[in-house]
Amino acid sequence: MIAETALEVRDLQFAYPDGREALRGVSFRLGAGEKVAILGPNGAGKSTLLLHLNGLMHGHGEVSVMGERVVEDDKKTLARIRSLVGLVFQDPDDQLFSPTVYDDVAFGPIYMGLPQQEIDERVKLALGQVGLEGYDTRMPFHLSGGEKKRAAIATVLSMRPRVLVLDEPSAGLDPRARRGLITLLDGLEQTILITTHDMHMVKEVFPRSIIMDGGVIVADAPTAEILADQELLESHGLELP
Repeated sequence: MIAETALEVRDLQFAYPDGREALRGVSFRLGAGEKVAILGPNGAGKSTLLLHLNGLMHGHGEVSVMGERVVEDDKKTLARIRSLVGLVFQDPDDQLFSPTVYDDVAFGPIYMGLPQQEIDERVKLALGQVGLEGYDTRMPFHLSGGEKKRAAIATVLSMRPRVLVLDEPSAGLDPRARRGLITLLDGLEQTILITTHDMHMVKEVFPRSIIMDGGVIVADAPTAEILADQELLESHGLELP
């Protein structure tokens, strides 16, 4: 039985104003509940790809989420897409901007126009999912790096997205915080797509891996198969875990 398609990208192309081609015909599909890692060297186009998945960037080609196509300049469609795709940036300070953790995590549900009781319930549940119970009144800039990462993920989980997209989630974390993140991602039920250089995390959590280089997909296979191909990894700037 083929899983419902959660995310589909078809022949996606994007060039920056200076003419640099960041994406050169990227195509792939994620089934509902899949956990997939995108690997590759810096400059491969990974982060640019992620910004297309909820309409923050627009290139040529097609991006569809739960069967709905991402359409540029269609505010209603983009609002729905952004409720379906939760994007967590590499730097949590890009996502944490309010006086308290509660305010940050509640921001999305408030924007959705939900009643206060449901907002409170969503904040409590999201903080519980990331292990930050009781952090409601904490100031985000007083949190540790690992706590900030988890708080940033909570701001997205409170929107109850179907697809969770994370850019280099373990970057800059100490071993304990990194272990906590691995446990968190492994336990979430959403479809998850990440970019990462953390091959140990990929091996533990993500059954499928995609390698990008030069704006194209050069490999898409089970992670065990990818990690067993040392020549493939080395040729694209990746190291064995």
